[in-house]
Amino acid sequence: MKFDDFYETVGVFGPYQKTKYFLLCLTNLLPPIMVYAWTFIAASPQFNCRPPFDMSSNNVTNELGYSSIPTAAQCRESHKRISLKECQRCFYVANTTNSYGSINELTACQNFTFNRTYYESTLVEHWSMVCDQVSLKSNVQSVFFFGYMVGSLLFGILSDRFGRRPIMGVSFVLMFIAGIICALAPEELIGRGTSYHFFALGRFLLACATRGISITAFVIGSEIVGSKQRLFAGIVIKYFFALGELLLLSFAVTIRTWRTLNAVLAVVPVPFIFFYFILPESPRWLVSEQRYDEAELIFHHIAEKNKTHFDPVLYQRFVREDRKRVAASQEVNHGVKALFRSKVMGIIAVNMSYQWFVQNLVFYGTSQSTDKWSNNPYIGFGTSAFVELFAYFAVHLLLDRWGRKLTYCLFVFALICTTILVVPIQMIVPKDSKYQIYLMFTVNAALKFLASGSYVIIYIYANETFPTKGRNTGMGVCSMIARVGAIMGTYSNDNLTRAWQHFPVVIYGITSLFAMLLATVFPETLDKPLPQTIEDVERMGLACSFTRPKKKKNTHVNGTNDFGDDFLLKKTLTEDVDL
Repeated sequence: MKFDDFYETVGVFGPYQKTKYFLLCLTNLLPPIMVYAWTFIAASPQFNCRPPFDMSSNNVTNELGYSSIPTAAQCRESHKRISLKECQRCFYVANTTNSYGSINELTACQNFTFNRTYYESTLVEHWSMVCDQVSLKSNVQSVFFFGYMVGSLLFGILSDRFGRRPIMGVSFVLMFIAGIICALAPEELIGRGTSYHFFALGRFLLACATRGISITAFVIGSEIVGSKQRLFAGIVIKYFFALGELLLLSFAVTIRTWRTLNAVLAVVPVPFIFFYFILPESPRWLVSEQRYDEAELIFHHIAEKNKTHFDPVLYQRFVREDRKRVAASQEVNHGVKALFRSKVMGIIAVNMSYQWFVQNLVFYGTSQSTDKWSNNPYIGFGTSAFVELFAYFAVHLLLDRWGRKLTYCLFVFALICTTILVVPIQMIVPKDSKYQIYLMFTVNAALKFLASGSYVIIYIYANETFPTKGRNTGMGVCSMIARVGAIMGTYSNDNLTRAWQHFPVVIYGITSLFAMLLATVFPETLDKPLPQTIEDVERMGLACSFTRPKKKKNTHVNGTNDFGDDFLLKKTLTEDVDL
């Protein structure tokens, strides 16, 4: 008897599982709050240079009567490889005297005046992270995404070793501590330099905790539902991710100072700490660890809440068969090298890693630039959250109708076409006109929609492409490379925009073009059983067509199918977990 066969006797998605799944969805409100809080905490308001001879306000003329703002000709002559706007707000004209007389020089600005229309204070203003110091901002966010990488690997391993529930509880506590560290950043006590590293440490720990919550919530959610609800469970959790962005927006609109906002967000995880006493351990994990007595208590409780019957005799039969299966199992732990022992599997692994790299580059790049959508950054961020929510809904409707590969390639192709529109809009439409503003708002919304859709599709696609014995390894490799894309997206937004505001969008289009072309070689996985071994992946092969596979009739002969033993297939469909 298989796990799912027994699990069906107590109800695979009854009232008990629905209640616990809803609580798990609530925990997914936290990750977007911690990820996108940076949008408001380290927002970059409009700013101007404040020359040393004018420390009073926004005066742009010094005591000698000439303008301190560089002209376009002066910026070109000084070979400043930045846009004219960036040159004029990061440099001022200083009148100096040498042996040849009085000359005007472009001097890097050290003091700035910031627009306070939308923010009372931000970290960018606090540490002057603008112009040639913008890398300070990029570095902190890169540390955050590095923490994402570490947290994905560390908490994934720990949850397999010590259980889902305790790791989730630890993650909530760590998120609270990290939030307090970020809020304090006691510059007055330990100095600016030390405070900066102190804050970066807090962001690193916050990212680790965020991944701990995301991983364990997804794992428990997939393990307490049946195989038929797996796609539903994976998509619905994403809905709550978008709702978390809207919750963050409500905090940010109300609290306009970075330190207070940080402190309030640090307290948000506190109620979730008590989820440790509400959520049960995953019965599937307990069975995999042969902790049958603890699993039996949970099964009793599930049956009671679902008003079904728990049969202890049937359970003991299942336990005996599971012990025999474990004793007979000689599974080998497949590492990264195993993915490249097969040519087909190696091509898929490298290709999928590049897809994840591009999708993280584009998704986080567009998500962290919502302040450019509109003059009001709060309207831009709120619109972005609604667009992302709509994208998940669209994917939910299309994925089982059009297939994985066709849907993914169409989303990416549409994204490429949208990025191309940026150039004519900037060159033909009158600059800063209402038409250009409306068109760019539409383009940014479309990019967010398409990036969100392709991001969630490739996550599901990878899970269905890697074999069971290499799925966690393959997904782990993709996850690590994906964080590199997220880091590059951050640096693109902070540094490439100094040369041209829409330069990152061009990069998104070029990288996505290669991604779409490479994605055409993937096999279609819709209506196909999950591959158990690398040999099964080789049978799936590589293909360059978009034909939607027809559902195969049940061709079981003596309990077997195309991929081998039926027990192994059902085990694959129910026990695999994404990183």
